[in-house]
Amino acid sequence: MKLTDATLRNLKDPGKHFDGGGLYLELTPAGGRYWRMKYRHGGKEKRLAFGVYPAIGLKEARERAAEARKALDAGDDPGELRKTAKAKEAHDHANTLEAVALDWIAHQSSRWSDDHRERIKGSLAADIFPKLGGRPLASIKPGEVMAAVKAVEKRGAGDTAGRILQRIKAVYRWAVTHERIEANPMLDLMPAEILKPRQLRHRAAMPDKELPDFLPRLDTYDGDPGTVLALRLLMLTATRPGEVRGARWAEFDLEGALWTIPPERMKMKVEHRVPLSRQALEVLKAAQALSAGRDLVFPSPYYQGKDQPLSENTFNSAIARMGYKGTATAHGFRALFSTVANECGMNPDVIERQLAHKEKNEIRAAYHRSQYMQDRTRLMQWWADYLDGRKAGNVVPFTQRAA
Repeated sequence: MKLTDATLRNLKDPGKHFDGGGLYLELTPAGGRYWRMKYRHGGKEKRLAFGVYPAIGLKEARERAAEARKALDAGDDPGELRKTAKAKEAHDHANTLEAVALDWIAHQSSRWSDDHRERIKGSLAADIFPKLGGRPLASIKPGEVMAAVKAVEKRGAGDTAGRILQRIKAVYRWAVTHERIEANPMLDLMPAEILKPRQLRHRAAMPDKELPDFLPRLDTYDGDPGTVLALRLLMLTATRPGEVRGARWAEFDLEGALWTIPPERMKMKVEHRVPLSRQALEVLKAAQALSAGRDLVFPSPYYQGKDQPLSENTFNSAIARMGYKGTATAHGFRALFSTVANECGMNPDVIERQLAHKEKNEIRAAYHRSQYMQDRTRLMQWWADYLDGRKAGNVVPFTQRAA
């Protein structure tokens, strides 16, 4: 006799209560009520579990049993189909775009600086994860990625849109390599065929003629004193903004006038030694009073007591407030240093080594690691004196090329 809702509500005898077609409800001595289905496949008797009554009612249990019988009629084992479906569900949950992208970022982190890693993670978190991050990689269509990056472009961030597209493609390539997805559906997404052509724009660099105006403005800037000191050190050392913002006192030998930046904080993942001029040492001594014993040389003024560096936008915001928005950037001071030093006849190899640019020639690279410290020490003192001269409105010539 088939089961009814009334029968199910009033069951008291433990055991199997059949509904037909292999479906039954098992009542345990402890009072548990479990839907089961008995079937045969490949000559073996097997069972399926459909859930607990009354969460799964009679109607739903019959529907699940009917689906299982359809699978049997087609020659499939409904139990194995369920295992496959559960495995796929678990795989999809572990291989969403966000999960795989974060694994890719972690895998690549040893090749990137901390700032670069956070920029990549931040761009995906802002523009991709909210829309597509929770979806399994294999379920996302190229058109959806294209729409997401075009939305970034539409708000006037064409460069960012291009970088995000390249990052998504890199995530999918990595996922294929590490068997997180079987094939790469993003292969045919080409930036030139999706995004509008963009003019190549270099970071704005302050020209030398602006120094007599800019340097006094920096001295009288009414913003955070730590930001002023950080900008001075940035100019005096020709380092990258992220290297200055993340500088820690443990990296400095003030007596030896040397700043040793560890590999993990360098773009090329190679230790960089920076000779410190008299002026740079004066900046650092002034910074000691402001850092209040913290590890960071230039801690953020907005996170008192926390080990938080100045934000990525701090330098450029300060430069803009001084009247140089769009005409100068913090990173551009490296170009200014290079231009002036080269025009004044300094040794190009010494300049490039001081800028920590990667030497593609392996023999020259080996030489660069062991040489030039004396030349670079003289170069950086000359550069600091040059900046002092320009602040006073003078030009400090250096007409003979260094050895």
